[in-house]
Amino acid sequence: MLDQKRRAEADLILKIDATGMIYRDLNSRLRAAVESGVRRIELQNVCGQRYIGTDIRSAVEIEIHGTPGNDLGAYMDGPRIVIHGDAQDGCGNTMNGGEIVVHGSAGDIVGLAARGGKIFVRDDVGHRAGINMKEYQEKRPVVVIGGTAGDFLGEFMAGGILIVLGLNLAKDQAYDAKGIGEGLRGGVIYLRGNVEEHQLVPEVRLADLDENDRAIIDRYVGEFASHFGYNVGDIPGHRFLKLCPRVTGP
Repeated sequence: MLDQKRRAEADLILKIDATGMIYRDLNSRLRAAVESGVRRIELQNVCGQRYIGTDIRSAVEIEIHGTPGNDLGAYMDGPRIVIHGDAQDGCGNTMNGGEIVVHGSAGDIVGLAARGGKIFVRDDVGHRAGINMKEYQEKRPVVVIGGTAGDFLGEFMAGGILIVLGLNLAKDQAYDAKGIGEGLRGGVIYLRGNVEEHQLVPEVRLADLDENDRAIIDRYVGEFASHFGYNVGDIPGHRFLKLCPRVTGP
């Protein structure tokens, strides 16, 4: 019975070999599959094709093997995208809902202008992660980064949650990023570890964690650990810094 169930589940997965496919052709086929009711899609041999999952508004699961191009999951609202490899720039650009899980690193501007959904990156990200994220009523985007982030983390954030775990840093090693929170006017950044005072811009203040902060950290670090096989008990036991805007509002 178990083997029959597995075979039945395998039959429900649409597998697409993206070798040599132009991104327009790949995305057209992907969109047609979703519109026809397919709920699980596996993309093999992805190599730089852009806009995968863009503007899809269905609860479809897309599994990617390879390296997708820029703007993966842009404007999406509902899909779950899992990448077995690295993601390039603009991952989750203006996403409204759903989830992106990257089993590797990601490029610049992860979560650009995101207004909902969750992004989990196992390793490092580039510059300007979380730039211009925003939130409205129940919509609150979340980005969790397992490694480190480049300069201008949380630039112009107006809302949302950024969590950086620094799992590849040595004990007491500070982050290298400069200009953390440049233009920050809303939302919150949680950094596990240490930063030097010169890395923070005048718009940012350090605040004490309260019970709500600890609940947020526990929740999303727990989800991160479940995605990537970490022992959740080993992560929150270290010091977290809370970075907030000095002045909120427009």
